[in-house]
Amino acid sequence: MADTNIEKKKTIVEKIWKFFTSVKLAVVLFAFIALSSIIGTVIEQDSRPEKNIKLFTKMFGADNAQKAYKTAASLGLIDMYHSWWFNAMLVLISANLIICSVDRLPRIKRIVDEPVKPLETPEFDKFGIKKELTLECGMEDAKTKTLAALKKLGFSPNTHQSGKDIQIYAHKGRFTRYAVYVIHFSIVIILLGAVIGMTWGFSGFLILPEGETSAVAYTRQGDEHPLGFSIRCDDFAIWFYGTSDMPEKYLSWLSVIEGGVTVLKKTIGVNTPLKYKGFTFYQSSYGAVPAKEAKSLIILNITPINGKTEQISLPVGDSFKIPDTKLTGKVIAFSPALAFDKDEKPYTYTENMNNPAIYVEFNAGGNEKYSGWLVKRYPQTWDLPDGSKVELVDNWGYQYTGLQVRKDPGVLVVYAGCLFMTIGLYCAFFLSHKKIWVLLQPEKAKVKINIAAFTNKNKTGYEGRVTAVFNGAFNGAFNGLTPKISK
Repeated sequence: MADTNIEKKKTIVEKIWKFFTSVKLAVVLFAFIALSSIIGTVIEQDSRPEKNIKLFTKMFGADNAQKAYKTAASLGLIDMYHSWWFNAMLVLISANLIICSVDRLPRIKRIVDEPVKPLETPEFDKFGIKKELTLECGMEDAKTKTLAALKKLGFSPNTHQSGKDIQIYAHKGRFTRYAVYVIHFSIVIILLGAVIGMTWGFSGFLILPEGETSAVAYTRQGDEHPLGFSIRCDDFAIWFYGTSDMPEKYLSWLSVIEGGVTVLKKTIGVNTPLKYKGFTFYQSSYGAVPAKEAKSLIILNITPINGKTEQISLPVGDSFKIPDTKLTGKVIAFSPALAFDKDEKPYTYTENMNNPAIYVEFNAGGNEKYSGWLVKRYPQTWDLPDGSKVELVDNWGYQYTGLQVRKDPGVLVVYAGCLFMTIGLYCAFFLSHKKIWVLLQPEKAKVKINIAAFTNKNKTGYEGRVTAVFNGAFNGAFNGLTPKISK
């Protein structure tokens, strides 16, 4: 009865082992992960609900959008990379790779550890690569040239003499048979790095107005995440194509502050993030600070006639003087995006600074001289009737920069896995386990040469290389020789 229970246990273990060593399981798991990743690309992960509800509205209509969102959330599709089932897939595929490797390792180890030995003469006919040739030369000459040819092929040959016959044999690249295990190991390392990143990493955002400082970033749900340092937006600027409203580029000037000291300054763009202490800050968006929160300053470059340009800053409603003149200007209004209707009445068509302008009244001695809009993107509006120039540079503090904030502690592990995979793939595709035997037999004043060779990859290339090297060693005697290939 005890033996029966042991047999049953053995059978169950064998079934589980066989299940995890199945190539079909690996294919199914990889396909499942690939499909999940596609879904995760379409559905924005760990984002604000309104974004995905908008997506589901397009896909299923307004009536079904809320229901579709709730269903997707219950299935873990909104934050799938932190879901139990996705992590279970990663564990399963790691187990599959590890158990497959362990299951096949003893057989490969036997092949790797098996020493190369001299062959019996009949065994030369069993190899896929075989060449025969009889040359008029002495045995010592043939031996010397054979040793030189094998060394040129990268072998460290061994010599065995049986009677008058000499057999020279060697092998190399036996450890390349472990390349597939390096690849398996690298995949497990990459998956481990991904799990570390998903478990202990951070992905969030930070809305930072010009001049403002923050010591925290925010999750998609709005929760604070301490940075361990502070980051300040010193300035933000956007450029457009020509006079259009299509952004050409936008940049943020950031400072990292730690212990009250500025330790790093960097200008970031869409493809040039700031990295500090494991956090990466990506330029992702921009916008206007709400009017109630904005503490903006109009920045002007003032150039009097034949005078030096002077930069000043002031809030809307304040006045400024043009040096060496009696003119005083007062900023009456600001528009982030000035336009005129068909009746030539000004209006603002967006809150973003697509076409910033200020309305200024100029006075001299208490008398109004002239007034008008000074538009940042139209330099001709900066020129005053008296020859002075007032350039609108910026409304600093009006805009914010939107930063995507990420921290991935598993990224170095992933990089290590990628390095191992590169090494493994190189060994698997470009290196091979090669063996060669050369039998020298004296026949009167001649020497009969038999070559047998084997490689586990790229047989044609190896055969061509053997032929070329032996041609060089034996003065082209192998040229035009048709190899005898056993079936």
